[in-house]
Amino acid sequence: MFVQTDNPAGNEIVAYRRAADGSLSRRGTFATGGKGGVLDGSVVDHLASQDSLVYDCAHHLLFAVNAGSDTVTVFSVDGEKLHREQVISSGGSFPVSVTVHKDRVYVLNAREGGSVQGYRIAGGKRLERVAGWKRELGLDTTAAPEFTHTPGQVSFTDDGSRLIVTTKAGGSSIDVFGVSPSGALSARPVVNVENGAVPFGFTFDGHGRLVVADAGTNAVLTFAIRGDGSLVRLDDAPTGQQATCWIARAGDRFYASNAGSNTLSGFRQTRRATLEPLGDTATGAGTVDSAVTPDERFLYVQTGGTGGVDAFRVEPDGSLDKVGTVTVPDAVGGEGIVAL
Repeated sequence: MFVQTDNPAGNEIVAYRRAADGSLSRRGTFATGGKGGVLDGSVVDHLASQDSLVYDCAHHLLFAVNAGSDTVTVFSVDGEKLHREQVISSGGSFPVSVTVHKDRVYVLNAREGGSVQGYRIAGGKRLERVAGWKRELGLDTTAAPEFTHTPGQVSFTDDGSRLIVTTKAGGSSIDVFGVSPSGALSARPVVNVENGAVPFGFTFDGHGRLVVADAGTNAVLTFAIRGDGSLVRLDDAPTGQQATCWIARAGDRFYASNAGSNTLSGFRQTRRATLEPLGDTATGAGTVDSAVTPDERFLYVQTGGTGGVDAFRVEPDGSLDKVGTVTVPDAVGGEGIVAL
């Protein structure tokens, strides 16, 4: 497992070995060659984003944002070891999220109105920036507090045909770009405004539907994506918690992180795409970014208030059983976690 510190003095990735019971032991620390960053107003979530650290299983690469340096680091992954291959400009200001599909990578920059910048993976280990693959989002990212008004996540859909961006309070919208066969984006996105919402982190269910953590209403929203990029809301499941911002999927179960309540809210998806609550699980202070192992047996969540990671076993009924906690060095307020 890999965890990003987002330390402004020097960003690092800390590697952990996972035991059979899900507990973690630290194995090494790897400098990104860049600096972490802190959005104004943030306390436990300095990037206020999801997917700031992303693994590409096809190329065995790990991508990390360096928000304080406006760069992205590319690591090759060799078991528990990382080899830094490249540090490249993010093409904008304050990168916070990364997504990859086949040989295409897009980075979300949070400041200066927000933007997305596209790259190709070249030679298997490096990124080549494509000038024509940049799109400005045109958000009001200067509104206070900054950390709630900057965009939250970028991700390809599972088939790579669309690129989705959540704008949080900067636009209260979910923006959907079309992606051409070459990898270029549509000139403008379809802007799906959700009045009163603060769409933050998101994932997809097994049928390609969009499942979003909404920090405005403290709920998990489910959408179908139409062919024209517009969204149809299918479900609205309140968490009853505070600052519902991040979300992870384990099969038909979803776990939302509630930074203001120090909890994880669990849900099970029905055949009708509605979410049934599984209850809340306490974590350390500042429940933020999370990751589920590929076998869906364990969930790991960063606790930004202490710079820790809480480890949970996912039980057959969807409940979470805590199996341990580790403290990540210099990671208070840090975000970015990948479980392999």
